[in-house]
Amino acid sequence: MTAASSGAQRDRRTEGRRSQFTRECLAIRIGRRLRSTDVIDVLSDLFILRGAPGHIRSDNGPEFAAKAVREWIVAVGSRTAFIEPGSPWENGYCESFNARLRDELLNGEIFSSLAEAKAVIETWRRHYNAIRPHSALGYRPPAPEVALWPAAQPRPAPPATPTVASAPLMN
Repeated sequence: MTAASSGAQRDRRTEGRRSQFTRECLAIRIGRRLRSTDVIDVLSDLFILRGAPGHIRSDNGPEFAAKAVREWIVAVGSRTAFIEPGSPWENGYCESFNARLRDELLNGEIFSSLAEAKAVIETWRRHYNAIRPHSALGYRPPAPEVALWPAAQPRPAPPATPTVASAPLMN
């Protein structure tokens, strides 16, 4: 991964991490309040699993622009790429994702608890990655799940040593 985008939906307190290359939603953190430690927690998990990207593009939200986050990103060998305030087009991948999340899920849901929000949003994230077609990817999902085709019926393995007659054969 060479670049990752980050963005937050302040009205619903969700933040997402997205690969700019694959369009895959790598993580969504849900909480009543998101702090810089939450950003570092999510990024550290992703960096362990996927490696550190060359740079992290994000808006200037306080959870992204915090000194602790900027120092941590530099310490792991990445760089920050903040968009200009009031310029959402500079982070088009993330803005497009936020619009999909809002239109396809958040505008139609009222969550009764944080646990419900986490479960429903994670289910949507998995669907977004593995099933939902993306026009920019030729109407394929960004991270389709592996389809296991039915294997041919197993046949018995041949013997390790050739069969030896128990007694000599007489003709």
